[in-house]
Amino acid sequence: MTHKTHLAATAILALCLAACGGSGGTTDGTTEPGPAPAPTPAPPTAPAVVPSDVFASLPAPYNDANYAVGQRTWRLCSSCHVFEEGAPHRIGPNLHRMFGSPVGAKADFPYSDALIEADFIWTPERLDEWLTNPSGFLPGNRMTFAGVRKPEDRNAVIAYLMVESGWQPEE
Repeated sequence: MTHKTHLAATAILALCLAACGGSGGTTDGTTEPGPAPAPTPAPPTAPAVVPSDVFASLPAPYNDANYAVGQRTWRLCSSCHVFEEGAPHRIGPNLHRMFGSPVGAKADFPYSDALIEADFIWTPERLDEWLTNPSGFLPGNRMTFAGVRKPEDRNAVIAYLMVESGWQPEE
C-alpha cells in the first residue's frame, strides 16, 4: 500500500468512526464507554378531540363535534361543492342554506333523475344518512363519492357545514 493510499484509508476510517460516534477508545489504547445514546422521544399523541365552542348552539350530536375535524373532513367535499352564498356550482351544487330545503331544489343545477324524483327535506340527519353511503342512500344519483366512514367525522363535517353554510334553527 502506498503512503497516499494509506493516508486516504486512514482519513476514510476516521470519518466513518466520527460519523458513528467515535471508536470508543482513548489515546492510550484503553476503551471506555461512549456517551449514552439520547433517549428516543415518545411518539406524538393525537390531540384530544374536544367540542368546539362554535358548535355549542347546534342540536345534539353536532354540538359535541370538533371544528378542526369538520374542516379537515370538508376538504373531501370541497373539490365538488362550495357553501358560500352566491358562489357558482361546481361538479356538485352549492350547499349554501341546504338544510331545510327540498332535495334537488337549486333551479340552476342539473341534478340526476334520482335527485329530481326524490322527495325529502335536507336535514342534518338526512345528510348523515347520505354521507354514510351516497349511492346506497339514493341509488341512481351521480355522486361518485364513497362516503365518510367514521360517525364522528360525519358529525363534525355536518356541524361544520351547518355553521359555514348559513344553517338556521327551526323556529
